[in-house]
Amino acid sequence: MVAAAALMMGGCTSYEIDMPENPEAPAVGREVSKNVIYQANPGFFGTQDCLKGLNAQLDRISGMGCDILWVMPIYVRGEKNAIGSPYCIKDYRGVNPKYGTLDDVKTLVNNAHSKGMKVLFDWVANHTAWDHPWVTQYPDRYEQDEDGNIKQASTWTDVAQLNFNNPETRQAMLDEMLYWVKEVGIDGYRCDYADGLSAEAWGVLINGLRAENPDLIMLAETANNNFYNYGFDMIYDWNSAPTISAVFQGKALPSELVKEAKEALGGVPEGDSILRYAFNHDVAAENNFDTYFGSVDAIPAAYVCASMLNGTPMIYSGMDATGISGELSFFTYRTLDFSSALSDEYKAINDIFVKTAEVRRGELYGYSTATGICFSYSIPGKTLLVMVNPTGESKAIRVPISLANTTMTNLIKGVDETLGLTYELDPYGYVFFEN
Repeated sequence: MVAAAALMMGGCTSYEIDMPENPEAPAVGREVSKNVIYQANPGFFGTQDCLKGLNAQLDRISGMGCDILWVMPIYVRGEKNAIGSPYCIKDYRGVNPKYGTLDDVKTLVNNAHSKGMKVLFDWVANHTAWDHPWVTQYPDRYEQDEDGNIKQASTWTDVAQLNFNNPETRQAMLDEMLYWVKEVGIDGYRCDYADGLSAEAWGVLINGLRAENPDLIMLAETANNNFYNYGFDMIYDWNSAPTISAVFQGKALPSELVKEAKEALGGVPEGDSILRYAFNHDVAAENNFDTYFGSVDAIPAAYVCASMLNGTPMIYSGMDATGISGELSFFTYRTLDFSSALSDEYKAINDIFVKTAEVRRGELYGYSTATGICFSYSIPGKTLLVMVNPTGESKAIRVPISLANTTMTNLIKGVDETLGLTYELDPYGYVFFEN
């Protein structure tokens, strides 16, 4: 997390930062992501038969331009010492009865595949529920204290810590992960609390999985760049959401956005990516959903900042719904009111995200002022300009000097416009220009 003190504007009183002219366009750089992830909590799609509810929304979800579906844990939840978390798993191969059946899982995955979507399952390798059968049948698979008592995992009292120094534990976990790859045909895993396992343990698991399917996508919940070396394709940009929030709440200068993104992208190897988002399940559960970015109306603009600063963007189930206030717990079962208007808005943003992949390979330049977000990418013969108003008031956003009085295409409206020195944006408005 970005420290609050580092994000505060402090004594800065200048109206804007210096506005450098665009340098000469660089040569085309590395490939950038064109994938968009949708993180689906099945518990938000009904209080019973949740997987059928999620399946019924796949047309809308894929229609937003999301081509990877991350399904949060579908497994049987533990009851002993439990607090209701879907990450407290009693049976890795069993399906939460409130969610549905194995046939419902297969239908969901097959339907997603028919729409050109990859499916990632959420996986908790570091620990199990206290009533998982391994606790009594194979206690040596767990870490134990001097008295032979199984240890809890980290600070979480509801789960027991597995011992991955035991080769039997590694093989057993690999077998459980291979089950869903073979039985259902999923396309990879998002791995919860990835830092809990060693490089050697992840090597065993990932090598074993890719022996079955070399194209599996592996996403690690970590900000540690070393995990790329362990075989993961993607890690987290944990600073993306809090930095965007700080800017939208007026606690950080807009220039922090490009600075943060460049620092995060600097550690990503060629061919890999980093996950960027406005909300995920933890951020939504730990913060006020409708004020985290100043207003619920600001969430699409916050998503623009998450997506257009490269990486692989993600929409969390709830961002595309109305009527949410307060903290959005992922422990509960509820049916969200998904919005066609919001879905259309995210579709428009994601369409531009994909269409601008070529120019986003160029160098990223920041032109933000104290009151507005502005950045661009340039390759030979083409420039992309993104401007966002992070406030609840109309703002005139300063146009980079080298682009003032030039004609560019407004990618949202599909029309050419001649830019002046500033561009007026509505509260939480945004615009994309390309020439």
